Amino acid sequence: MSIPTRLQQEIAGRILQLVRDDALDAGAWLNENATARRLGVSRTPVRAALDHLAEQGVVRRHLNKGIEILKLPAAGDGALPPEQIDLAMVRLAHERESGLLPDEVSELEVMRRYELGRPEAQKLLARLADLDMVERKPGYGWRFLHEPRDQHLRDESYRFRLLIEPMAMLEPGFRLDPAWIAEMRTRHLEALQRPWRESSSIAFYEMNADFHEGLAAATGNRFFHSAMRRQNQLRRLSNYDWDQGLERVRVNCTEHLGMLDHLEAGENEVASALMRSHLLRASKLKRMQKVEEAK
Repeated sequence: MSIPTRLQQEIAGRILQLVRDDALDAGAWLNENATARRLGVSRTPVRAALDHLAEQGVVRRHLNKGIEILKLPAAGDGALPPEQIDLAMVRLAHERESGLLPDEVSELEVMRRYELGRPEAQKLLARLADLDMVERKPGYGWRFLHEPRDQHLRDESYRFRLLIEPMAMLEPGFRLDPAWIAEMRTRHLEALQRPWRESSSIAFYEMNADFHEGLAAATGNRFFHSAMRRQNQLRRLSNYDWDQGLERVRVNCTEHLGMLDHLEAGENEVASALMRSHLLRASKLKRMQKVEEAK
């Protein structure tokens, strides 16, 4: 059995965390491409991590069919990253978006601020680097790649998204893979059923980001797709710092599912109008929330 790299162990643990979040069990199937999209990394490290899990007897590859889950390791056997890393990520996102965390941080500072051991701090920083949120400085420390989003930046972002996202569905070459629709519908329905925890904001955002990015990719226009990927990167930490409550999660999922229903029925104009309403409502809610906080 080969010795896994630290990255393979980290990605393998994150895959298992997704499996647990999705309440999957032995006999369920994983898709390599979909898993890579959800984790925000390329297929290469995901493939290596799945190979590592296969060597452990956790999963089995089936040619042209996917990856079958054979068993789930016990939560305490070290294969699954502790939830404290996700909770630390949420706290980091809040402090960064609140202006409490500087543009540059050290591993020691991350350990101190979020009460993490060195391995956990390294995992957290590695995840941020995989998501293009931070980069290692030459010699020492880490640098954030995006500035915190103030209300002006949020308004600009929503105005830009209002221009491109509803129109994406009306592009002549817009085509959605039925398998992607099924995957999105399953993930949204499961999100509606799972109990909400503080760390749930991370999985919720990644699902949300995959939804909006997938619609942009369906245009077949690389500029739509690139623009949406950029928007997802810019808003990741502010959405990890979720402060709109469980009710807004339910509304978000329900509105996404409504769009999928109309797109699957070929009613792209209706879905486009729903997307515009969806973005307008979200932008107004965020602005009103900031006004209330300032009182």
